[in-house]
Amino acid sequence: MTEVEFTIREAIPDDAAAILVALKIIGSQTPYLVMDEKGLEMTPDEMSENLANLYDSPNNVLMVALADGKVIGTASVKASSKQRMEHIGEIGISILKDYWGFGLGSLMMEELIEWAKESQVIRRLELTVQQRNQRAVHVYEKIGFKTEAIMPRGAKTDDDEFLDVHLMSMMID
Repeated sequence: MTEVEFTIREAIPDDAAAILVALKIIGSQTPYLVMDEKGLEMTPDEMSENLANLYDSPNNVLMVALADGKVIGTASVKASSKQRMEHIGEIGISILKDYWGFGLGSLMMEELIEWAKESQVIRRLELTVQQRNQRAVHVYEKIGFKTEAIMPRGAKTDDDEFLDVHLMSMMID
C-alpha cells in the first residue's frame, strides 16, 4: 500500500471552489451519501460566505483533508443556533474514493471529536450511516459511537430501494 501524507485543517473561504469540486466528485463515487453527483449545488461565492460564517459559530465546523495541496475530503459538525439544541452536533464525513482505506476517515473523526471537546458547547455528536456501509459502521463503533436506533426506510437508493440506517451517537463530556 502506498503511503499518503494528509493535512487536516479548518476550511477557509479560499477553499470554497476546491471543496465544491471535491464534493461533486465524491457524490458521484459513492451510494452511501445523501449527496449525489450534483454535489452541494451552490456557487463558490455562496460556499465562501458559508465558510466565513462558520468562523463566527462556536458549534459548527468544516474541516478539509488535503493531499498534495488538493482537497480530498471534508469533515463537518453541524449544530443548531437554538439554545435548546445547540449542544447536538451532526457529523458528516466524505472522502474521494482514491483515498479510501488509508485511515483518513478515522483521523478526520478524531479531529472532529477533539474540536467538539474544545468547543465547550457540543455535548453530543450524532451521525447516520446506511446499514449496508458496514466498514463505516465498524469505524464509528471502534471510535466509540453507539447505535441508538436502526431506522427502517432511513434512506433510499436511486432505484427507489429502501435502506435501513443506523442512528449513532457519542456523548462529549
